Amino acid sequence: MNNLADKQPLDAPALDVAGIRAQFPILERQVHGHPLIYFDNAATSQTPLAVIDTFRDYYSRYNANIHRGLHTLADEATAAYEATRDTVRAFLGAAERREIVFTRGTTEAINLVAHSWGRANLKEGDEVLVSLLEHHSNIVPWQLLAGQLGIVVKVIPVDERGVLDLDAYRALFTERTKLVAVNHVSNAFGTVNPVREMATVAHERGALILIDGAQAAPHQKIDVREIDADFYAFSGHKVYGPTGAGVLYGKAELLEAMPPWQGGGEMIKSVSFDVPTIFADVPHKFEAGTPAIAEVIALGVALDWVADVGIERIGAWEAALLQQATDAVSRIDGLRILGTAPDKAGVLSFVVEGAHSQDIALLIDQLGVAIRTGNHCAQPLLAHFGVTATCRASFAVYNTLEEVEIFTAALERVIGMVR
Repeated sequence: MNNLADKQPLDAPALDVAGIRAQFPILERQVHGHPLIYFDNAATSQTPLAVIDTFRDYYSRYNANIHRGLHTLADEATAAYEATRDTVRAFLGAAERREIVFTRGTTEAINLVAHSWGRANLKEGDEVLVSLLEHHSNIVPWQLLAGQLGIVVKVIPVDERGVLDLDAYRALFTERTKLVAVNHVSNAFGTVNPVREMATVAHERGALILIDGAQAAPHQKIDVREIDADFYAFSGHKVYGPTGAGVLYGKAELLEAMPPWQGGGEMIKSVSFDVPTIFADVPHKFEAGTPAIAEVIALGVALDWVADVGIERIGAWEAALLQQATDAVSRIDGLRILGTAPDKAGVLSFVVEGAHSQDIALLIDQLGVAIRTGNHCAQPLLAHFGVTATCRASFAVYNTLEEVEIFTAALERVIGMVR
């Protein structure tokens, strides 16, 4: 499989895919006697050597707790950790580094907003709009507040392509609508939502917008000021970084007004039993306790790696992979693609008539191909389309057109076995 990266369409971006693949040692693995083809990138992307080496460097050279120490190792660890905040600020186009809060991932970032901003600003009868495309992590926190505070969660519908109905979106607003919580890109279907337009509508009606950017960050340039996002969240492990590190962006004035959502060390200026505790300035007010130091440092390395490759080139290459895969599987008898939006990221979800998605995933794994199957933490969306599970192939910059061909052949072989 040494020639996996040799074939490129004429309209694909100039990209040294072979050189990129060489930076990912896991791609040399054999699975059940076959070269690994990893098409589960929407769940977790693989990490390049630069990111992997960061952990060895940290733990062998300057492992120490941050912010509170005066010794050399603590200074070095703090500097590396805080340098990632600057990297993330640039990656998102944020105005200030204090607008960047480190979390464990997108899920924790959304819960932070729900429990801090939500509890401080929402009351019984207030409305939060979410879309049918949402991951459970952008549904359940608002449902919890609905049960506890009596807020109302309203759902933005989609059409048969998996595209948000913007007319219905506009019609959902009332004077009680306080927040729109929507993903930038659907993890289940790959639909790219018009978040800039949605933010404009929300702000015209006096509401804020929170954007789940977990599936957008790996694929496209993000500018939170151009979008006019009030909150934006993403996870490191989906953008060639480690698990356990994520980001919440929030406009400075919103973060300043929000109360802490966890108490402990680092998020305080002073604690006393005699006078009220004084909290730290943002963003540290929201970063209680010892964080995932090595993971955050490695996240900065991952984002630097993405910048070196070029996020626009990454997105263009994944679009070429998605187009070839879509064309190929569309020719398979009985296969139905779910999510046919004209603007999509590198996600291909499908079901096959007469075949269970789990059987397909298990059997195609025997041929070395890793795809995801299940409800993708998007049960309401799949139920709307009359299915309980789909197969999902999702692409990254290190995938190749030849891998798409091998995947398609393996898929046809497996379908023939299970029907």
